[in-house]
Amino acid sequence: MSAMLTTLLLFEKYGPRMSLEQMGDALGLATGTLYQRLAHGKLEIPTYVDGKMRFADTRDVAEYLDKLREQARREMQVA
Repeated sequence: MSAMLTTLLLFEKYGPRMSLEQMGDALGLATGTLYQRLAHGKLEIPTYVDGKMRFADTRDVAEYLDKLREQARREMQVA
């Protein structure tokens, strides 16, 4: 899937920005896992606070998913 397609699909479902709960849904991770990664500086997606909620730009989440896909493809070729 191309980066643009991933972005469009996520944008259609979640809009231009995603809460941590929505990110968890898209990534298949528990919200608590995302909060733990954030607290330990291991969340690879940039986030920001608006009001009392934390968000990520949908494009950054799409880029992360595409990066994981490419990494998996490379690992399959090595195996």
